[in-house]
Amino acid sequence: MSNILEFKNLKKQYGKFNALNDITISLPAGKIIGLLGPNGSGKTTLIKLVSGLLIPTAGEILIDGLNPGTDSKKVISYLPEKNYLNDYMKVSQLIDFFVDFYSDFDKTAALDMLSRLDIDPERKLKTLSKGTKEKVQLIMVMSRKAKLYLLDEPIGGVDPAARDYILDTIISNYNNEATILISTHLIADIESVLDEFIFLKNGEVIMQSSVDDVREQQGKSVDALFREAFKC
Repeated sequence: MSNILEFKNLKKQYGKFNALNDITISLPAGKIIGLLGPNGSGKTTLIKLVSGLLIPTAGEILIDGLNPGTDSKKVISYLPEKNYLNDYMKVSQLIDFFVDFYSDFDKTAALDMLSRLDIDPERKLKTLSKGTKEKVQLIMVMSRKAKLYLLDEPIGGVDPAARDYILDTIISNYNNEATILISTHLIADIESVLDEFIFLKNGEVIMQSSVDDVREQQGKSVDALFREAFKC
């Protein structure tokens, strides 16, 4: 199986602070992978490095064999932790914007997901609740035919019912040959959809494994293993 992401001795510093320290791992294509760790462990920094929003202090990142740049961004669909949508746009205008900006955006898929949620495309974003805005943003991201989806805390700020919808949307609307990297500290809510996981602690990878291996070899859930590793 080919790798969609490779990190080689990756390091990111802010002044004297090591946000990420000497990370060397590979992530296979066609998997849903959890990037798991407590707040401040370096998850968002790693995702921003892959998306090209940050530049490494040292080391190398390969995305489908490419260094971060214009070409690599074409294969990435990125959901940031914070809402970035223009409140004064209608949902339909946002869709048109994505159609113009991304050649792989599937307008039909986006409209179908909106319809299933009873979200009126003619509503302005400022009239939607926080949870509905987050659903709209996720729909925009998942309507692209990308090779790599980067989802930074997609369930962090929504209620449990909305989390179920978000996870269902993630599973139902991506190419099985693509990879989804989901950053979260809410392990129990997301474990059921994961194929593999990475534990990140203080900017270092302390474990990488498949979910099935942990269950079969250690007889534990990923959530239980996480609580042991992070003493929570």
